[in-house]
Amino acid sequence: MNYIPLDDLKNAWIFRHKSLPISDKDKTKVKPMVTARAQVVWDTFISRQVDHPDFFKKGDWPFEQNTWQESAKWEKQWESEESLLPEEILNHISWDNNTVIYFCCARNNVIETTWAVFQRCWKNFLFMDDGPLLIGKKRKEVVQFLSNGQCKLGVKT
Repeated sequence: MNYIPLDDLKNAWIFRHKSLPISDKDKTKVKPMVTARAQVVWDTFISRQVDHPDFFKKGDWPFEQNTWQESAKWEKQWESEESLLPEEILNHISWDNNTVIYFCCARNNVIETTWAVFQRCWKNFLFMDDGPLLIGKKRKEVVQFLSNGQCKLGVKT
């Protein structure tokens, strides 16, 4: 089995927050990975050297300055009544709605969903804002969300 039930996620409350309701259908598509699977995804797509975004170093593509083309602010939109992701992110990512995405918080904390579900539930995901990377399966575009309300937009090399 590659996934744990959403309710077993350490911080599952972010997907049950009363002010940010998620449909039952979308909840079934938010799939936290078991530790072993999360580690494989992290090692394959993020880093074999470090366990968390705070520790990226030379040799990790997220560490390299040429990965990141621009930055944007996400926090103001997150705090507003607006439900859409910030325009800069939507302009940067042109994935199909059914694109499988990975929200990578740490080596042992990766959540899989689809681009459509992430777009509808992004505010819930961003309760975890300490550097997670949003990557798409077989896609080069990447976003890293920072706790200062900024995000970095780039292309994975």
